[in-house]
Amino acid sequence: MNLRKIVPPILVLLLLVAGWRSAGMQGLLVAVGGVLMWGLLHFTRLMNVMHKAAKRPIGHVASAVMLNAKLKPGVNLMHVVAMTRALGQLLSAPGEDPEVYRWTDAGGSHVTCEFRQGRLAQWRLERPGAAGEP
Repeated sequence: MNLRKIVPPILVLLLLVAGWRSAGMQGLLVAVGGVLMWGLLHFTRLMNVMHKAAKRPIGHVASAVMLNAKLKPGVNLMHVVAMTRALGQLLSAPGEDPEVYRWTDAGGSHVTCEFRQGRLAQWRLERPGAAGEP
């Protein structure tokens, strides 16, 4: 069972009940206003991230090595898109879990990220070999 889908609605409901119990209709309206503001802030952040990502080529990142250093397990796809400022190149079938995305830099290095249930599970950096290496 995924608690991330159950806990937020329960917390919102508890906040609304607490607002009603503390000040009646005015408390409920304040709680609804707070929940609405929280939702609008998240929506605005999502729109800003997508607006910036729309201006860049799909799957491109300035430095794959720096992206590799910044990644942490458990972050969501929107967080990674915000870091790269670009949508990743989808390597897995649409709607399949895990989702696999790739970001490539100008030097040919790329980071391949695997997202399970929308969260970063693992990633790997691959760098092109030098001309003189076997």
